[in-house]
Amino acid sequence: MNPLVTCVGETMLLLAPAPGTPLDRAGTLRTGVAGAESNVACGVAALGHRAAWLSRVGGDPFGRLLTRTLRERGVDVSGVESDPRRPTGLLAKDPDPSGSRVHYYRSGSAASALGPELVGHSLVRNARIVHLTGITAALSPSADALSERLLLGPGTVVSFDVNHRPGLWEPGAAAPRLLDLARSADIVFVGRDEAEALWGTATAEDVRVLLPGVPRLVVKDAEHGATEFVGDRVAHVPAPVVDVVEPVGAGDAFAAGYLSGELRGLGSRGRLRLGHLCAGAVLRVVGDLADPPGREALAALLDLPDEQWRASASRALATTEQRQ
Repeated sequence: MNPLVTCVGETMLLLAPAPGTPLDRAGTLRTGVAGAESNVACGVAALGHRAAWLSRVGGDPFGRLLTRTLRERGVDVSGVESDPRRPTGLLAKDPDPSGSRVHYYRSGSAASALGPELVGHSLVRNARIVHLTGITAALSPSADALSERLLLGPGTVVSFDVNHRPGLWEPGAAAPRLLDLARSADIVFVGRDEAEALWGTATAEDVRVLLPGVPRLVVKDAEHGATEFVGDRVAHVPAPVVDVVEPVGAGDAFAAGYLSGELRGLGSRGRLRLGHLCAGAVLRVVGDLADPPGREALAALLDLPDEQWRASASRALATTEQRQ
């Protein structure tokens, strides 16, 4: 059965200490999955849709762990290639509510060999939505070529999260390249502060001026909310209040919720609300993945009048239990 959403990009093995423990003082480290695109695939699958992750991993135990973990999360990993010559990338995380520090070990990884030939893969051709991020373009020239081909390919809706990672880019290279890629997408996600750092845009409206031809632009502004631009129409939904445990992964969860709203045929308000609910769930946990509120709770929250939305969503997220 064809996926509704295919996510393309690198996933690494995550190494992280126990909550509250500095990385350099940790006696043991837990393992997990760390990848923006696979996070979105897991989020889409958790919301009940068919999702696939298309990538490469090393022919090593870490690669097998990643593919098994995603398969257990309900993601189609049939298109993942195992590379016997290149390793699976690693990421070590030092969690902190004010912003985690991360240390990457991904140079020469299996995923850096991703190339434009994947555009012809059946998981891309038959998907309803293809999702990628600006991280992929920074991995290697061949991965950059893949990003461009995906965004220019006809016939499939392409979702692009700018997801600027300064450490992956040569000085001065990220801003023009990410702007070019974003202008080619059907759906664009970008943080307001991220856009300001990249392009000097101070407001969501400024970002729209910079990306006037994007059919669907979503500008996220952290705890303040998110704004969607569709043609001349503008919609804003405030974010629920959440006690932040660790922020990494919330943007990916927002994208998963928003894309789920698109698949469900929701309007602007519903798409943004579902994005906020998924992001809020991830903000409450240490890892990059979290279960969204249950189906009945989601339905009730998506149907609330605007004046009740923020307080009710905040309460619902505060009481949502997460699997460990």
